[in-house]
Amino acid sequence: MAELTTVARPYAKAAFEYAKEHGQLGAWSTQLALAEALVNDAEFADYLSRPSMTVSEQASALFTACGDGLSAEVRNFLNLVAANKRLLALPTIAELYEVLKAEAENTADVLVISAFALSEEQQRVMSEQLATKLGQKINIRTEVDATLIGGVIVRTGDLVIDASVRGKLTKLSATLNS
Repeated sequence: MAELTTVARPYAKAAFEYAKEHGQLGAWSTQLALAEALVNDAEFADYLSRPSMTVSEQASALFTACGDGLSAEVRNFLNLVAANKRLLALPTIAELYEVLKAEAENTADVLVISAFALSEEQQRVMSEQLATKLGQKINIRTEVDATLIGGVIVRTGDLVIDASVRGKLTKLSATLNS
């Protein structure tokens, strides 16, 4: 993984710098996500990695699959990625691009896992509290995991806040067993 990140970082940075300079951070994000989704598809990735495919055939296949979803600038960028035989690094490139974009926009993507579905009001309050705590705009995404019993787990970057009943029971069990 570290090697793939090393390979992908210059591409992500170049894409980010270009998009920022031209005021197209959101558009590039959407288009890279589209290309990433295709490359993440196992069948499509196998198709692209066939030894008999030339670089131009790989790029052409990707562009055909994306349809009209890519601008000329993103197509040029992906042609460069393909020419350097790095198309399979596209998911990591897109991930690193999103990290750079979030830093520039001072936003944080937060995953909230709860035992029950959160109402709009609960999500809003949680988003406001996290924005205050982190000092960033919050993009909140929720998931339901009934095994938590109650409470929530909040994840953003390397920060994890486990306020679930399951987490508290696990801590209590570890304390009692030590």
